[in-house]
Order: sequence, then C-alpha cells, then structure tokens
Amino acid sequence: MDQSQWKSLLNEFRNLPSETEWIEFKEAKVNYNFDKIGRYFSAISNEANLKGRKEGWLIFGIKDSNREIVGTKYKEKRSELESLKHEIAQLTSNNLTFIEIHELNFSEGRVIMFQIPSAPKGVPISWKGHYYGRDGESIAPLNIQEIETIRNQQINKDWSAKIIENASLSDLDSEAILKARFEFKKKNQKLANQVDTWSDEVFLNKAKITIKGKITRTAIILLGKPEADHLLSPSIAKLSWILKDEDNIEKDYEHFGPPFLLNTHELFNKIRNLKYRYMPDQSLFPIEINQYDPYVIREALHNCIAHQDYELMGRINAVEKPDELIFTNMGSFIPESIENVIKQDAPQEYYRNRLLAEAMVNLNMIDTIGSGIKKMFLLQKKRFFPLPDYDLSKNEKVKVKITGKIIDENYTKMLINNTDLELDTVILLDKVQKGQFLSKSESDRLRKQKLIEGRYPNVYVSSQIAALTGDKSSYIKNRAFDKKHYKKMILSFIKEYSSASRAELDALLLDKLSDALNQQQKKKKITNLLYEMHKKDKTIKNVGSNKKSKWISISKDD
Repeated sequence: MDQSQWKSLLNEFRNLPSETEWIEFKEAKVNYNFDKIGRYFSAISNEANLKGRKEGWLIFGIKDSNREIVGTKYKEKRSELESLKHEIAQLTSNNLTFIEIHELNFSEGRVIMFQIPSAPKGVPISWKGHYYGRDGESIAPLNIQEIETIRNQQINKDWSAKIIENASLSDLDSEAILKARFEFKKKNQKLANQVDTWSDEVFLNKAKITIKGKITRTAIILLGKPEADHLLSPSIAKLSWILKDEDNIEKDYEHFGPPFLLNTHELFNKIRNLKYRYMPDQSLFPIEINQYDPYVIREALHNCIAHQDYELMGRINAVEKPDELIFTNMGSFIPESIENVIKQDAPQEYYRNRLLAEAMVNLNMIDTIGSGIKKMFLLQKKRFFPLPDYDLSKNEKVKVKITGKIIDENYTKMLINNTDLELDTVILLDKVQKGQFLSKSESDRLRKQKLIEGRYPNVYVSSQIAALTGDKSSYIKNRAFDKKHYKKMILSFIKEYSSASRAELDALLLDKLSDALNQQQKKKKITNLLYEMHKKDKTIKNVGSNKKSKWISISKDD
C-alpha cells in the first residue's frame, strides 16, 4: 500500500466508534512512555484476537477525543522506530512485535501507525509477564474469562486427530507402513519382538497413528499414498525444497506430498551438506566439518511438520541458500518464546497437532516432545557454529535459520576456549555476533564475565583470548575436551587405585586441561568437575575431610 492508501485506511479508523477496543489514538506530541506502549501492545493484540481481527492499531499524532490530526515528533529517525520493534519483542510473550510501523505525512503534521498482530490462537500476549486488555478506553489486566477464552481456542482442538470417515487402510502406502514398523521397533525396543506379530490395524493403533482402526489425518500425512492427499482437503500437506543462489534467485526446487515418513528423507537428500573448512585463528591448521549436523536438519524439518497449522493451507518450505538453511511452517509458535522452550526442556501443556506429534515420537522422527529444540542448540554450540535463529515476528509463521559457516571468529574461539559456558550465556554471545538486540542487563552480565567489549549498545565478542601458536599440538593443548572426557579419567584413576586425593587428581588433570586457562582457573575447573560428579552424577564421594579429601567411587548398591 502507498501513502494515499494508508491515509484512506486511517480516515476509516478515525470514523470508528470511540469504544473500539482494537485501536487506540494518542497525541504523543514529542515523546511517549515505553512501558505504556508495551501495555497497549499486549492489550490491543489480545482484544484483536477476541474480536476476530487479524491486527490492531496504536496511532500517534491524533487526539483521541475528536480524532483531530495534531502531529507527533516521536522518534523522528527511522532507525529509532526500527529499534523500538526489537525492544518490544524482548518483553512480550512469543517475542511478538509490530508487523510494521507506518509514517504518514499530513499538512497538520506527522502520524505514526503501529500495526499490531492479533494474539495467536490459544496464546494470550503478555507484556513483562502480565496480560492486558481494554476496559472502555483504559488499559486493564485481561480478566480470567478473557484469558481462558483465548486459551480455549486451541485446547481440545486437535486437527491431526480428526477421523477421515471415507478413508481406509488401502489409502496408506505399504512401504511407508513397513518403514513405520522398523522405526517403531527402534524407538520401542522392549516391544520389538511383539511388533511383527501385530496386524497393520493393531500396529497403527498402538503407534497412535490411527484411532480404533479409523484413519486419521495424521495417518494420511505420515503414511498416506501420494494420491490420498485429497482426503485432507481443503488443507494442504506439502513439503517444498527450494535452492537459491547468493542473490536469492531460485535455481531449483521440488515438491513432496505424503507419505511424509518417506519423503522427508527424500527432501533431506536434496540438501547439499558440503564440507566446511575453517581456522579459529589464521595460524591454526584447518578444521574440516560438515556445514550442518544431520540431526539439526531433520529436527528442524520434522518440527515444521509436527507444528504446522494445516488449516492455513500453506506449504512447509526448506530453502537452501549458500551457507544457510531456512525452514518455515505456517501457524503461530504456541510456547511463549524459544528461551522458555530451552529452559523448560519439557512437553508443553497443549499442542496444535498432539496426535501427529505423538505419532512422530513413536516413529523416531522427533525426540520426546519438548527436548529436540534444546538439543539443536547444544549441537551447534558443540560444533562452535552460530545457534539456530527463530523468527517469531510473523503472527502465522515460524521461521528457523540454520547457519552453515562461521560468522565471527572471536565467537568461535570463545567457545573453543570456554567449553563450560552455559547455554544461556552462549545464546547471548550468539546475539552479539549477529548484531541482535541485547538488553542492558544481558550486556552487563557478559561484560562481567569479560566475554564482550565495546560501549553499550555497540558491543562485540571479546578478542582477548589466549593466543594460539599455530601448530597442531598447540591447538590440542588450547582446545579443551568436554567434561565427560575428564570425568572418565577421574573414574578410571579411582578404579585403578581404589581412591584419589585432590593432589593426585590435580597431578592427573592439570597438564591436560586447556592451556588457555591459567593455573587458578584449571584448579577451579577440577573443583567444579568433582562437585558435579559428587552432587549431580552421584558417581563419587569424599570419605576424607575437606582439607584432605579422599575420593572413592559410588557403586550402584550404595
């Protein structure tokens, strides 16, 4: 839309009744309180959902009383408005932010139209952890009834569990059923001997693909014959692989329908997982690694299938570009944020396609519901690569980008030399290397650990890392092994000599820890390892004193 079309839409809004809950006018002549904007964002987003609208509006530069244009000088630089979008996303659930911010120029002055997405189905939008709505012309907490109204839009509604009355076992692909049996036995090894004795009907029921012998939408998506996809109509079950060059020009593509259990493998084979060579420091010998971890590719693709809103009649896309893969699926992201998913590391309370997700777990397509995303992040961290990027800004689309190259060498060196960094810290460092918004408190946290430099908000990953000299032996000394390696060494020593003092363990490990650490840091690392093995792993215990420790192994019978 051009300026004249937006102005025409604005005039329509100015003629709406004053009690319209999904739109708000403010003068905001020079400035406006940031927290109030956030509360209005939450309130208007929730009210738009409750009124069945796709979006709501907060408009600056217009009097609310008579809808007169008075103009606003709020954030006159476009860059400031773009920064506002990032700042809002940091404090809303689902990291939701403005669809767009439109600036209109009238003879009376400038008007800003903040385009606010409606709260996704089943997910009320909060600001700083609180849900807001409208009470007349005022902002007020969203009442319990309204919160439940939004939440109940998804609860007990499982599109994937719908029975297709005119479908039968003959609509399922025999090869896909054989593959399903094979994967089910891998996932459920205790039942492996029984599976071959089950009829197809019994197997499909037990794998939660059918319900009491009836064909579900889940069955057609995962195991259906290609020609059976019409049984899902008007919904669409399609996967698309699209190859693009560095100029974003399409070079090749292929589309896949059911059975997804087989065709996800076909799509996977289309992706060119090339060898990537990099040097954390120019003097180091090259490290050779695949651009993408196969698990990460499959998890991203299978998550798209499990969480797609098939009623929106869109495709699931896997776009391959030089050095990056982009996966998109239709539908809002039901968990509040990707950070919450990683911290929770457990199943959500409800799902858009619960039967489909459970069937995919049973067929070894996705991990136990809720754990796969965190594993993707941990694998990228272990490879010293950028973490997955989740873009949840679009109300009805989830976009995941997997980067297959080094972005910032300092970030890579930081991970190599600090293998014990917690995942939430690495997530913040990843934001820094990508130039993404970092709050002041997050920045202060990284600075306290001496992981970043620069003046906020223009911070960057610190380059003050122990120098690496260039030959292979030096690289190995500076690159720390993971904790499991050191724990095995401790257990082996105790097994050999029955017990170990702290001095003996220091002698065992100090020269094997990364030379990027000083002596004090190495001893602190050993202390942390012993603490974990004692308190968390429960594999060893101290039968001596604090000053004269005597570590022994803990048997299973202890």
